[in-house]
Amino acid sequence: MTGRLADKTAIIVGAGQTPGETIGNGRAMAMLFAREGAHVLCVDRHLDSAEETVRMIADAGGEASAFEADITRSPDCAAIAREAVVRLKRIDILVNNVGTGRGDAPPHAIEEDAWDRIMDINLKSMAMTIRHVLPVMRQQKSGAILNISSLAAIAGHHMVTYEVSKSAVNRLTTVVAAGNAKHGVRCNVIMPGLLDTPMAITGIAAASGKSPETLRAERNARVPMGRMGDAWDTAYAALFLCSDEARFITGAILPVDGGTSVTIG
Repeated sequence: MTGRLADKTAIIVGAGQTPGETIGNGRAMAMLFAREGAHVLCVDRHLDSAEETVRMIADAGGEASAFEADITRSPDCAAIAREAVVRLKRIDILVNNVGTGRGDAPPHAIEEDAWDRIMDINLKSMAMTIRHVLPVMRQQKSGAILNISSLAAIAGHHMVTYEVSKSAVNRLTTVVAAGNAKHGVRCNVIMPGLLDTPMAITGIAAASGKSPETLRAERNARVPMGRMGDAWDTAYAALFLCSDEARFITGAILPVDGGTSVTIG
């Protein structure tokens, strides 16, 4: 541990993860932030998953606590901010790490219910958590907000709702950055590319009928560096953007994708 987040407090929304043999972005970020000295509030709609993350942090000597919330509900988003102030006394970092593509379809086939649900989870939730955390950060005159988007925000062709929602997350980030820089609050976004995470591999393999091994080989071949990244690649980029090392960076849209984004467009 180098203490890059020493004495910082952090909310990680989506700090649990779906079942799988690898680690997800939210859990990796929570563990790394705690390892670097932050006290982490691990938020997830599945309390048992958030508590598992907390146990893993505690086993490594870090400080964390769990909180259950459904971030598609604005009252729950308000409760996250209130609980963070009660437990942590201040809010230095907010990481929004939520997303789903379940039920998505091409534009000619998307169902209204699926559109609404994906937009609520992927976009509205981030807007609402930011809305309730911002007053605390503005009063402090400091804070770092990080949204996890996706390379699908700028590349794709068939998952219309997921892609539109992630594009909107990028724009949400720049709007928040522009409006809060004078208050000492920074806001950045990471666009992960193809990663080996439970949501990506276990979920897509089940939906496609492919074996995880076949899926991994196909995804590795699509990355210019010759392999997918993993959740730790996202986590280390997040650590930098949320640390004081990035104190002059706001409104940045950072691909973490092994070079995939430079091969498109």
